[in-house]
Amino acid sequence: MLHLRLIVPPDRTDEAVRLIERTVGTTHLVVLPGAARDPAGDLVLCDVAREAGDELLHGIRELKIDQDGSIAVENIDFSLSKRAEAAEEEAPGEAADAVIWEQLTEATHEESTLTITYSAFMILATMIAACGVVLDNAVLIVGAMAVGPEFGPLAGVCTAVVQRHPKLALRSLSALLVGFAAAIVATTVFSLGMDALDLFSREQLDADRPNTSFIWQPDPFSFVVAVLAGIAGVLSLTSSKSGALVGVAISVTTVPAGANAAVALSYGDFGQMWGSVEQLLLNLFGIMLAGVLTLYGQKLLWRTQRGHWVRPTKP
Repeated sequence: MLHLRLIVPPDRTDEAVRLIERTVGTTHLVVLPGAARDPAGDLVLCDVAREAGDELLHGIRELKIDQDGSIAVENIDFSLSKRAEAAEEEAPGEAADAVIWEQLTEATHEESTLTITYSAFMILATMIAACGVVLDNAVLIVGAMAVGPEFGPLAGVCTAVVQRHPKLALRSLSALLVGFAAAIVATTVFSLGMDALDLFSREQLDADRPNTSFIWQPDPFSFVVAVLAGIAGVLSLTSSKSGALVGVAISVTTVPAGANAAVALSYGDFGQMWGSVEQLLLNLFGIMLAGVLTLYGQKLLWRTQRGHWVRPTKP
């Protein structure tokens, strides 16, 4: 269930209440006239089944309450109410399959902003991966994949394309490109420093690396895995199954490819460098393609349910 807290201009309170009452899966409606002070208005509270949440938010935004008042949405982790159970049964579909598009847009906006913290995680993950490729250590590679924050901007691009949100697309692409560029530059300097300390060597990079040589040798499976990971990642975001993102993070070769490119660049091995860049671009493209198609599929499924979100009018 979701809990909605609305500050509604008084001239639109009746419309908002009627909209809530007409929407299936709603319950616990409370109206407190004149309770809000900043902005001034009526306070309207209600609970709604997650399956019906997006339709209700869409209708509320059409009343421009987000412009002249306020809309706040919270997840209800625990509720004891027979009426809430009845509301969830009334709403068509399953909560795990529901997509709250406004919530997804806001979440990806936050995760795809280029910040110092984001850049630091990207650089650190790439440096860890650099140690992994030089030492041919799969554990370090997996650790670097888990640390890398790149799925946030990737999800932001997918959401922006489907929602036709050019500002989010530009912000996400900027975070993605600048983040990887900064990480590769920093890791190249890191590799040169490690070489000066005799901790990295050209011989280690050129040696047979059975555990990590795949990073700079892309093949059709690289694209297939990226597509599957993109689908899983988007589904984990839209269904709030965030735990699945860890599995997604350690299944794609993005950060390790950037790391291998940086180390190869530091030694002037342009063959490995371009192979790593190709692997990186292939993975990024596969994830974004799969993410966009998955979101379009979910949006199409949502549209087929639109006629079921309204309670029949009583005679």
